[in-house]
Amino acid sequence: MTNDSRARWVLMLVKIPAEPSRYRVAVWRELRKVGALSLGQGLWAMPDVPVFAAGLSRAMELAERADGEAVVLEAAGRDEADAERLKAMFTAARQADWAEFLADCAKYQAELDKEIRNAKFTLAELEEEEQSLERLRRWYRDIQARDVFGAPDAGQAAQRLKECTARYEDYTERVFAALHQT
Repeated sequence: MTNDSRARWVLMLVKIPAEPSRYRVAVWRELRKVGALSLGQGLWAMPDVPVFAAGLSRAMELAERADGEAVVLEAAGRDEADAERLKAMFTAARQADWAEFLADCAKYQAELDKEIRNAKFTLAELEEEEQSLERLRRWYRDIQARDVFGAPDAGQAAQRLKECTARYEDYTERVFAALHQT
């Protein structure tokens, strides 16, 4: 942050040969994975905080391996209004991440409800549900790390993950109860 409390940003300008396209796609995927905000053709922005540094380095390496060019710049909004617009764009991207996460949590809970309804109480199913919950936990941590400004649905996502965990624990108890019946 600067002395005037405006967020500092890292901008990455990437230019990669059109062919083969796999190089452009690899850089694009890396930047999307770390939560960089696409501002236009080959221009990406991310807050200047440590959580983005490793992804930025990987994207730079990928661009160089592709015989492309990457330029990294430091930036801030020219005035408070510009700074707020960029912050709002970044937060909207995180909000979209949280919305997708919440939708997957709902699918996970529906899946557990279906297994309970169908009395599918097997160790194999329990392991599958545990893997799904671990995937949700990793995803939550990833989004949380990138959500520098606190998107509105972050709190709801934390609560929903707790609900998923509680549902999984209930399902676990049902599986072991069914397995230990004589």
